[in-house]
Amino acid sequence: MANQVLVTADGLAKLKAELEDLQGRRRMEIAEAIREAKAHGDLKENAAYHEAKLNQTRLEARISELERAVQTAKVIERSNNGGVDLGSKVNLLDLDFDDEFAVTLVGSFEADPAKELISITSPLGEALRGKMSGEEISVTSPNGLNRYRVVSVE
Repeated sequence: MANQVLVTADGLAKLKAELEDLQGRRRMEIAEAIREAKAHGDLKENAAYHEAKLNQTRLEARISELERAVQTAKVIERSNNGGVDLGSKVNLLDLDFDDEFAVTLVGSFEADPAKELISITSPLGEALRGKMSGEEISVTSPNGLNRYRVVSVE
């Protein structure tokens, strides 16, 4: 299936939990906000109504996106070959700044760089895939060429 969403088991559980929350609690909250705004009268100039409807549109779009992701999700288990793969936590050494940091490779739908969750399809993720401890990689970014050494793979 060309449109599969690669996820870890934890990532799929999070997607399902978010979908359930949006379909339940959040949908009810927005429906209540729309009812409340309608009670204020003229809908043409009712900012609260327009905001609630906009929120409803955004919510339904996110629900649709999550439903497609859950339906097409392919859970990838980490392989035991010792190399970097989906679900791997990788400790890296930045060779230019002598700074060590860790990232976890996840599917693109789960990626959150602020939480060190890096997409396996990102330039860094693709460069790391299959690498073993001690190997060096180079990644081109907007800042130029970055060089890293894989310190360990968990």
